Parts: sequence; structure tokens; C-alpha cells
Amino acid sequence: MTRLALPIEIEAVKGFMPEDEGWVLHEAALEASKLGPVLEIGSYCGKSTVYIGIAVQANGAVLYALDHHYGSEENQRGWEHHDEALYDEETDRLNTFPLFRHTIRSAELEDTVVPLVAPSAVASKGWATPLAMVFIDGGHGMEPALTDYRLWAPRVMPGGLLCIHDVFPNPEDGGRPPYEIYKLAIASGLFEEEKAVGSLRVLRRLS
Repeated sequence: MTRLALPIEIEAVKGFMPEDEGWVLHEAALEASKLGPVLEIGSYCGKSTVYIGIAVQANGAVLYALDHHYGSEENQRGWEHHDEALYDEETDRLNTFPLFRHTIRSAELEDTVVPLVAPSAVASKGWATPLAMVFIDGGHGMEPALTDYRLWAPRVMPGGLLCIHDVFPNPEDGGRPPYEIYKLAIASGLFEEEKAVGSLRVLRRLS
């Protein structure tokens, strides 16, 4: 599938998205955004947003980037993926939003990306727009992962795509909850797996 050139050095952007998985997201968004808008849950500093956003921009569509920008549990002080450079003393949590905005501005995506700075459950209230693709990469605890799946997977339009990151069947390889919501999606009968690359799963909405 066609890949579009990225306008920035993507590896210089803070984040946890491997290049091969990022390009799969890009290709999925390039297809799906011909049908309508795309939602990303969990933007961090914008690495995955760029992969998706450049594809969405090419189709004249919109990417909603949903993140409270306080970081997930594993990003906080004392945890494995903490980045002290993003720590905010006022909240005693991370603040990734300024760097996210810088990434989007540098990638010339301000005409395409709509930042939604809110918890997932709050942003979902009153949401009525069908989505051509939903990418779930938010909190990896069981409660936030289930919330993201239950609130947003039903909003994927028939023929659209549901992408789930950090799907590790073996608990020793990573967080278990993304794998659990992946299993829920398959068991629902509404989605079928279309592609698996690394820890990324791309599912097609059937009906």
C-alpha cells in the first residue's frame, strides 16, 4: 500500500510506537479516512498522531486525538516508563500536551488534528459522529482499557477499522488488558482480524 512521506523526523518524537506498527496504522488510516473521521485514544507526545494524521490529511478528513495528557499509570513517577522531562510539579503527574502541540505544529497537521483534552468517558458524552477508524492506545489498566473499548468500538461504522495497540497474549511481554479487549472484540462477532504486526491488531467492523 502507498505510504506518504512524513514531514518530520518521526524517531525524534517521544513515544512508544515502533516504526513497523506506525506504518501499519498509517496505511489503515489512509484507507479508512476515505470513509469519514478517525479517532485516536492515547496520543502522548504525538508520534502515532503523525503516522495517522498525515494519512487523514491526504483525504481531507479529520483526526480526533483524545488524551487527558496526564500520562498513563506506567508513565508516573516511580514507574518503568516515567520521563522526568515531562513531569509537572503542580499536578504531580505528567503534562504531555505542550509537546504534543509542538509535534502537531511541526508536522503541519493543525488543519487536520483536533485535540480532545479530556478523559475518554467525558469526551464520549453526546458523541454522535460515526467513525471510520478508532485506534485504542490509552491507559493499559483493565478499567481504562475496558472503558475505551466499550465506549468507542460501537462507534466504528460498518466497514471501518478498530486498531488496538500493545496486544500481548503472554502477560510477561506486556500489559494484559489490551489483549483482553482484543478478545472481546473478536468474540463479539462484530469484528474480524485483518492484520497483526508486532503488538498492533487491525480489525474490520462487519456490521
